[in-house]
Amino acid sequence: MNKNYMFNVSVDAFARLTGRSLSGFKRDFSKIFKMAPKQWLKEKRLKEAYYLIKTQDKKPSDIYLDLGFENLSHFYSSFKKKFGITTTEV
Repeated sequence: MNKNYMFNVSVDAFARLTGRSLSGFKRDFSKIFKMAPKQWLKEKRLKEAYYLIKTQDKKPSDIYLDLGFENLSHFYSSFKKKFGITTTEV
């Protein structure tokens, strides 16, 4: 997942790729990372977005699809919820 988090791949697909059932994958993932796989993916994508916006001067509209978000509005609201600031305040 670490190498492919930016692709819009479902947790179900990640489970299949590892040859495991969805419930087994979620259970073991949560034990190791202390959060659900879906939450981990979102956190990882948002942290990468923050890095790209802050250090690379990337625009959210240019990166949200590359990070696995399907909707720019959802990206903006998730970013604000995670960091407490908007993308323009970074």
